[in-house]
Order: sequence, then structure tokens, then C-alpha cells
Amino acid sequence: MFRSMQPRRVIAVLTATALLTAPRAAHAQLADTKALTAAAVKNVLAAAEAKARENQWNVSIAVTDPAGDLLGFLKLDGAATGTVQIAQGKARTAARFGRPTKVYADRILNDTLTFLSVEGVVQLQGGVPIIVNGRVIGAVGVSGVTSAQDEQVAMAGAAVIKP
Repeated sequence: MFRSMQPRRVIAVLTATALLTAPRAAHAQLADTKALTAAAVKNVLAAAEAKARENQWNVSIAVTDPAGDLLGFLKLDGAATGTVQIAQGKARTAARFGRPTKVYADRILNDTLTFLSVEGVVQLQGGVPIIVNGRVIGAVGVSGVTSAQDEQVAMAGAAVIKP
């Protein structure tokens, strides 16, 4: 096909083809995702704090991004020092695995001990993922009272994020 065309015209055709196909190929490689803003993190912490204070629970509250990296944290007065690390671990686990940490706590209780060998998984109830349009965009982890109460506080925080 190109043998009968002049060199300048061949170059023009090839350039036009490259320009027309390149944006589509690059676009196909990118995904639009939601992310927690600083304002959203503050709202999550405020809602979780309100739930904890309503019940007079002294807890630590952690909010992470989808990779489990800390975005925001609050340790209420009277919360034990050990709750800091546990709340962060619960949030990290919920974010990275996309499930509430209760799933892993229940599996351990039902003799599925394999999750004890997975590094970084906190098998305590109280961490919940924040999911928007089917994608994990972060998580909330809480520690300081019973595991079920921790989860109530975490869910109150996660509930403020709407798609």
C-alpha cells in the first residue's frame, strides 16, 4: 500500500494514525477513582468521635487510604496507649483486604487458624472498609472498648461517606 505513495504522504498517514490511536490506548490504561479528602477524613473522625462520646467510650480512631496508610487519627482522652496501634492495624487490615475485620475474627473463632499466619492482618472486630461504587477508598479502625462497640464507632464514621 505504501509503495505507491510519496514519502511525505506516508509520513503524514502514519503520524495521523499514531495520533488517533495513542489517546485511546493511554485512556484505556487509566481508571477514575475516588479518594478521601482531608475534609472527608475530618468528617469521618468527627462522626466516629460523636458515636464514642454518646456512649462515653474512650477509644482511638484511625482512618486510612486504600493501601492502609494513615490519613487521620484521634485518641480520645482516657483511651489506653495500646489502642493506638490496634486501631491503626484494624483500619489497615480493613483497607487492604476490603472486608470488615470481624470476618477474620470470626474465622479464627471457628478454627480457621490460617489467618494467624498472614502478616499484618489484625483479627479483631472494629475495622471497616469505606467502599464507594464497589471500590475501597479507605477504612476506619477503632479500639478501646469491646470489639462489637469498636465496630459501632467505626461504622458511624464510615457511614458519613456517600458516593
